[in-house]
Amino acid sequence: MRSALESAFDDAMLDIYKRAKSEAHYTASRFLGMVVQRGGLQTARYLLNNAIVSDGYTALSMRGRLDLTVERLILEPKWRPLFTSAERNIAIARLHEYEFSGPLPEVED
Repeated sequence: MRSALESAFDDAMLDIYKRAKSEAHYTASRFLGMVVQRGGLQTARYLLNNAIVSDGYTALSMRGRLDLTVERLILEPKWRPLFTSAERNIAIARLHEYEFSGPLPEVED
């Protein structure tokens, strides 16, 4: 059974999809399908653990909207219990690599 936090994370993942579509004019159809089929948490883990960034990540980077990526979303303090420090470090490293200008937490041990 999924926790209330996991259900709330599903909603947050759907929200970044909607925001990317309306604010960045990027329709992430494949991302939406993954979230609907796998759930937000499994989709996030899949994307984070993939050695290559997704097309969606690249598209949002080109639009200057890394704030709408899964990598940025999972770093919000309320989602901390859902992800390992290794997963959070991957997100931090990607955001640094693509020159995200917003605040980021420190890399964890």
